[in-house]
Amino acid sequence: MSTADRPGTTGTGTRPQPAERVRPPRKARPNGQWAVDGTTPLNENEAVKQQGPPLEVRERILSTYATGGFESIDPDDLHSRFRWWGLYTQRRQGIDGGRTAQLDISELEDHYFLQRIRLDGGSLNREQLRTIGGISNDFARGTADLTDRQNIQLHWVEIASVPEMWRRLESVGLTTIEGCGDTPRGFLVSPVAGIAKDEVIDPTPVAQAIRDTYLGDPELANLPRKFKTALTGSPTLDVLHEINDIALVGVRHPELGPGYDLWVGGALSTAPRLGQRLGAFVSQEDALDVWHGVIRIFRDYGYRRLRNKARLKFLMAEWGPQRFRQVLQEEYLGRTLPDGPPPEPPRGDSDHIGVHEQKDGLFWVGAKPPVGRLSGDVLLGLADLAGRLGSDRVRTTPSQNLLLLDVPSERVPEAVSGLRELGLEAQPGVFQRHTMACTGLEFCKFAIVETKRLAERVTAELDQRLADLGEAGPDRRITLTVNGCPNSCVRIQTADIGLKGQIITVDGEQVPGFQVHLGGGLATAGRPEAGLGRTVRGLKVPASDLTDYIERLVRRYLAQREDEESFSQWAHRADQEELQ
Repeated sequence: MSTADRPGTTGTGTRPQPAERVRPPRKARPNGQWAVDGTTPLNENEAVKQQGPPLEVRERILSTYATGGFESIDPDDLHSRFRWWGLYTQRRQGIDGGRTAQLDISELEDHYFLQRIRLDGGSLNREQLRTIGGISNDFARGTADLTDRQNIQLHWVEIASVPEMWRRLESVGLTTIEGCGDTPRGFLVSPVAGIAKDEVIDPTPVAQAIRDTYLGDPELANLPRKFKTALTGSPTLDVLHEINDIALVGVRHPELGPGYDLWVGGALSTAPRLGQRLGAFVSQEDALDVWHGVIRIFRDYGYRRLRNKARLKFLMAEWGPQRFRQVLQEEYLGRTLPDGPPPEPPRGDSDHIGVHEQKDGLFWVGAKPPVGRLSGDVLLGLADLAGRLGSDRVRTTPSQNLLLLDVPSERVPEAVSGLRELGLEAQPGVFQRHTMACTGLEFCKFAIVETKRLAERVTAELDQRLADLGEAGPDRRITLTVNGCPNSCVRIQTADIGLKGQIITVDGEQVPGFQVHLGGGLATAGRPEAGLGRTVRGLKVPASDLTDYIERLVRRYLAQREDEESFSQWAHRADQEELQ
């Protein structure tokens, strides 16, 4: 990259000046677009990021805060720049969800941290598993959660422990850099990249190139908001490509061969929007440049005035895919991308649970940790199991699952039973398999209700009550997500049954409950197109009644469905009264 196209390394994020950029007319009120309005910060968050390179907080953590203790931490570092190294303060214990919106952040937060370990595709070897397991037991009270971004999160981390924790992680090739913050967050990669027999293209080289070239690049460390990446070559479409800022989806061009279809501008939260195809074909050789072009468009043209309007999806909503592609090609690539085909309709199980043969004749075994919850001991046990089986690879998935790779055929039964002994089920019930839950009230400062323990209990009860669902047909694809607040960290709008935590009033008493979204889903086998769920007007379900409500809803669906109608299809056509 030439110096004329680089914004400098001061951390202030000076915008680039491409030679042929055509500026649109200035609006009456600036949106904070660097390429239009200049770089003067329009809010406190933007000002903090320009006061000093956020990534440089690492040195203060190691040299000052770790020895000075929590009280020595500068508030701007604590509540902003710490995120660039994957650190968030966790929720103070004992504060109920009804007080979440009433208290200041200093009242909600504890002197302990959530530490996010970015995995960029979720691949871990035995040494890395043992390292994270040891860190969990030594510094995080044995906690470890899988996220729906293929990362691992630890809790109860003290600032004094961070230097040694980072030293251990980095000694085995792991990092926490840009685990959070206004950065290119850890990216999703197909969990079966390079091993699936039916893979269109292996995205591993592109993912590794992005990581090696741009991870920690100060020129991309001050974005308007977070930037999420997804890459897959699997025909199962297993990386949520419709709800990422950029997604490269494996396709076969009739003339150019295997490559990627380019999607841009997807995200959920409180204003969900599905990503859009640009209609461009991206070769393996062009993928790194295209990724770099899209993220720089976001950096230069993204809206920075209001944080709730700062995601790339809002720029895409204004520009549309045609203009976005034009800007990408003319201002950032300097060449035209060929048109390309869309992905084929998805086939196969995108969660990769169960036993599957790899293209090299070995097998992977996909297993479900209940609602993504692990522990230090489970990680250590998983490393030992892999060692006994002759495997050195474990991968995480966007469905909060784990895959044990490279298992010889004769050792598959041992792998399944060994995983079960660790609480990792390769043959989970229908609801356990398809349920996810966010961190919830236990640790999250934004949460309103408890999620993990509730979801684990409800799914166990549902699998017992609805055991007659069986494993065949669309009814096994009823997905359930339990979110502790409106931010949709586990994708409530794209689940068959999405639950958004709220405090509700029942018989004059305030209790934990949920607003209900029904009929959402991303592209999977049997559902070629993504769609957002519908909100059931006026329905608020107490947490204590969740099992009864979901059982009633599912049995109603089974009684009323037409032919092989999916739950989603039924939920969108059913009357509101039928969904109560």
